[in-house]
Amino acid sequence: MEPLTFLFFLLILFFLYVFYLYNKLVSLLERSKNAISQIDVQLKRRADLIPNLVDTVKGYMKYERETLEKITSLRASIVSGSINERLASYKKLQGMLKTIFAVSENYPELKASSNFLQLQEELVTTENRIAYARQAYNDVVYIYNSTIKMFPNNIIASILNFKELDYLKETGEEVKVGF
Repeated sequence: MEPLTFLFFLLILFFLYVFYLYNKLVSLLERSKNAISQIDVQLKRRADLIPNLVDTVKGYMKYERETLEKITSLRASIVSGSINERLASYKKLQGMLKTIFAVSENYPELKASSNFLQLQEELVTTENRIAYARQAYNDVVYIYNSTIKMFPNNIIASILNFKELDYLKETGEEVKVGF
């Protein structure tokens, strides 16, 4: 094989690899955005369940109005703002809902209400979906970050301006995510 032909062949292979890598990284970025959207969908679903829960609980819990009002205001902050702000509000709301479920122990008729039990079950299911969506996001970020850090991908990714993504992690009330 002639040296020029061999060089041309290597150059073609290099460009094919760059195209492959670029498409793979774009695909992983889109998967990470999709995973964040799935978290968003579940947060919205949970926020939509809250007015029903508040209405169900209102009739039984005459003395816990302040708690119900806080839950209602936190619900509003879950459906607006950045994903970080919504997840932080979600974390606060999670604590408030635990309070509601703990206080419900003092109201036997509320604990026996099929409406309350169904809403409680739906919230638990949504909680599991949110945890799964977070895990899916972090899994995609792991693959993406690993891909852009490996040699020779790191050189090509740097030239193509692909940046490392942040994992979704909780640190107290603060939740970080980034693109």
